[in-house]
Amino acid sequence: MTRVPVALTIAGSDSGGGAGIQADLKTFEAHGVFGTSALTVVTAQNTLGVRAVQALPPELVTAQLEAVLDDFPVAAVKTGALGNAGIVHAVAEVLRGRGLPLVVDPVLLAKSGDALLEPEAARVLVEELFPLATLVTPNLPEAGALFGADLPAHLPLLLKGGHAGGETVTDELRTPDVHLRLEAPRQSTRHTHGTGCTLSAAITAHLARGLELSRAVREAHAYVQAALRAAPELGAGYGPLGHALGERVGRTPAR
Repeated sequence: MTRVPVALTIAGSDSGGGAGIQADLKTFEAHGVFGTSALTVVTAQNTLGVRAVQALPPELVTAQLEAVLDDFPVAAVKTGALGNAGIVHAVAEVLRGRGLPLVVDPVLLAKSGDALLEPEAARVLVEELFPLATLVTPNLPEAGALFGADLPAHLPLLLKGGHAGGETVTDELRTPDVHLRLEAPRQSTRHTHGTGCTLSAAITAHLARGLELSRAVREAHAYVQAALRAAPELGAGYGPLGHALGERVGRTPAR
């Protein structure tokens, strides 16, 4: 019998397959990790934008989480789009006290600019879910919306620099013990839909496989750069990444 690491994604569905639950599960598979999921929000979207959003009842999110966690040996968890304050609270209630590595991707907007988290839910996210996080992965606009000009020194953050200008994209890992800068040339492509979901999912996969945080972030960063280069030519807008890389970037042996 083959034993594989198990990861759990708690996120929304992207009907276009480039972000959300779909991107997370593809990323887990590319890293040799079995993916489980709890759906929070259903979206009707493609590479051009989001046409409709429907959040699921918080009690249904709770039921999904408990069903997975009661049966599977989940080794790491990530969150993506959570939709509203009720869902954020439900997720925090289930995860609190379990001691699982948790990557929180605070998805506020889709790539198209459509809202994926109700404004009042941001406070609940900060107060209830962030204290449980092994890592929070905001992009620059999300960091500004959540924290203003003062980044919390106690919170482990991966600041994603893709929204800044320039020919080089810089991500910064900031924890009380580590300050790591990850730089990459800006790739000239419109196929960037789901980049943040993919990065946080890859970090989660590496945590599930036993890597320590800074190494998990470095490996995930390299995977995303390769996935951008391998992006298929799909859609008329922001297309998806190439998650299923033939070379399986980032498959460092688990300990």
